[in-house]
Amino acid sequence: MKHTDLIIIGGGPIGIACGLAAKKKGIDYLIIEKGPIVNSLFNYPINMQFFSSSEKLEIDDIPFISKEAKPKRNEALEYYRRIVTSNNLNITLFEKVNTVKKENGLFKIETEKQHYTASFVIVATGFYDIPNTMNVPGEDLPKVSHYYKDPHFYAKQKLAVVGASNSAVDAALECYRKGADVTMIVRGHEIGKRVKYWVRPDIMNRIKEESIKAHYNATVKEIFEDKISITTPNGDIDIENDYVLALTGYKPNFEFLKKIGITLSDDEKLYPEYNEETMESNVENLYLAGVICGGMDTHVWYIENSRIHATAILNSITEKQFAQTKSQTT
Repeated sequence: MKHTDLIIIGGGPIGIACGLAAKKKGIDYLIIEKGPIVNSLFNYPINMQFFSSSEKLEIDDIPFISKEAKPKRNEALEYYRRIVTSNNLNITLFEKVNTVKKENGLFKIETEKQHYTASFVIVATGFYDIPNTMNVPGEDLPKVSHYYKDPHFYAKQKLAVVGASNSAVDAALECYRKGADVTMIVRGHEIGKRVKYWVRPDIMNRIKEESIKAHYNATVKEIFEDKISITTPNGDIDIENDYVLALTGYKPNFEFLKKIGITLSDDEKLYPEYNEETMESNVENLYLAGVICGGMDTHVWYIENSRIHATAILNSITEKQFAQTKSQTT
């Protein structure tokens, strides 16, 4: 069993930022990532373009140069990968953390590969792993996906896109332009207000000219092999269908947080408990960083405003270490 002063769970941008801050402080640390470097970004759509400009995605004041003001997925992957490799960050990849338990003041971390102990733990696991399901019959059919990757796959197919956020709008536009017959199923009365400002007019114009069909105030009732049944203000409608992209959002792994002792609010938001100044959770020496701090409100924290978590957390850890060392020498 290997002991490390600090274990960082999650190798996304914020986990990497925590690793950089730990290295600067001279703290023995290890980042554990269940997939490749910045696993969530790797699983984003191939042509995805960020809402934020490149400088707002920078960590540790390391310049992020992109071809356009707003970088694309491949540029972000290159940027974060180069940070990890050029700084020789201590990271283990394709190693999923199964359990975290605290015993006698130490954390015991069990992964798919081995066991660790640590004095401090940072959880920076993001929210992209668990989709918000529709809970309708047929959702488990192979034709249904909660993740979108490449529009080429849907060329010449009848595609239903469920949702009206950035991911749903991007998928609808890209697939339409690759020759898919696209129908959007939107729970609200319009396309989401948070959709990228340079994309929102595009999707609204495509809907207006009926290049892309849209049903507003609609929900999916049932999915079949050859059609999808939806409920609309005008009654139920059956639509011929080959594939369904249910891009209805994602959520943090709340079960994992509860298992490691994190207290969640008792409302539908499921906000985790933490100190806003230090990011320390209700479990002593266990910190939260990044988007998981927002519970179900996954739009509250993102890369550009949660970069500060790394500094706050590592300042708290070094203060605790200094206080502990001082008490041992007096």
